[in-house]
Amino acid sequence: MEQKKILNISVDCVVFGFDTITKSLNVLLIKRYLEKDKEVLVDDYVLTGYHVYEDETLDQTATRVLEELTGLKNQYKKQFKAFGDPNRLMNKKDLVWIRNEEFNLRTITIAYYFLLKTDDVDLNKNKYNAKWFPVNNLPEVGFDHKNIILEAYEDLKVKCLSEPIIFKLLPDKFTINEVQDLYQSILCIEIDNRNFRRKLINKKYIIALDEKQVGVSKKPAQLYMFSKDIYDKMFQKNYLISI
Repeated sequence: MEQKKILNISVDCVVFGFDTITKSLNVLLIKRYLEKDKEVLVDDYVLTGYHVYEDETLDQTATRVLEELTGLKNQYKKQFKAFGDPNRLMNKKDLVWIRNEEFNLRTITIAYYFLLKTDDVDLNKNKYNAKWFPVNNLPEVGFDHKNIILEAYEDLKVKCLSEPIIFKLLPDKFTINEVQDLYQSILCIEIDNRNFRRKLINKKYIIALDEKQVGVSKKPAQLYMFSKDIYDKMFQKNYLISI
C-alpha cells in the first residue's frame, strides 16, 4: 500500500460528552505512555489528533480522527482555532515523546470540537485507552492540549446560547431536568428551575412525548424530544433560549 504523504499540519479534536448520571460535561482523552529500561518517561493524557494527509481537507482529517477514536461518523463538529506558537511542544515530556515518535517539532494544529452522546462510545474496546474526564477536573495533560480544551470550552459556552447544539449531547429522548443539568454544567451557573421549565416547554421545537422515564427509583419524569425541522422553520439563526 502506498504511503500517504502528510503535511506539517495536524488536526486535534476535543470530544465533548455529557454524563446524565453525574451531570458532568466531559472530554474524551487518550493515554500517552512511554517507558524505557523500566523507567516511566511519560504518563499522562492528550487529545486525539493526527497529521493532515496531502489529499485531505481539514474537515476530512477531523472526521477520520474521530472515527478512528470512537467509530462514529456524522457528529456535530466545529473548527474553532489554529494553534501555532513555536514553543507549543517544548515541554520536557513532550520533547521526549516527540523524539520517540519521530515527528516534526514545528507543527501547527487546527483544533475542532465534537459533541456526541457518551453512551455511543464503547470505551471497553478502545485501542487508545480513551477515558472521559470532567472538563473542570482534568488529569495531567500533555502538549498544549489543556489550553486547547479550555479554548474549546469557552467557545461552546458562547455557542450553546445562540444555537441548539446542546441537544447533540443529550439522548434523543430527554427530561427537562437533563436539559437544565446540561446548561448548568456547561455554564457553571444555577438556573431557576420553574422559570427554565416554563420557558423550555413553551418552545414549539421541544416536543412532549407520550412516554416517561423507565428504570428509575423516583417518580418517572415526562420525556421530550428536540425537533430540528420545527426549529429550522421557526428560527434558523435566532435560537437564544434566555435562561
